[in-house]
Amino acid sequence: MNDYHERLSRLLVEKNNQLSYNQARTWVELMWEDFETTAAKAGREFLGSEMTERIVRQWIENYGDRLHEFVAKNPKYKDFFKEEKDTIN
Repeated sequence: MNDYHERLSRLLVEKNNQLSYNQARTWVELMWEDFETTAAKAGREFLGSEMTERIVRQWIENYGDRLHEFVAKNPKYKDFFKEEKDTIN
């Protein structure tokens, strides 16, 4: 799963230069968990990590450049993203 998260985090950093790598990784983990949890609550069968990656990748492609704006409008997520700007290793 780390490979999936790594690829998606790097993609998100490319799409949104307002996010540090760690912030992008947090977003990826939150979106990943959200998709899988929502699907499970709806009673859907687990379709595998490849499907989850495809959905999260689509969200990043569609909304990744604006994710930093979401935190400003939704303070309950602010604690997830408190950090200094860092670089990708």
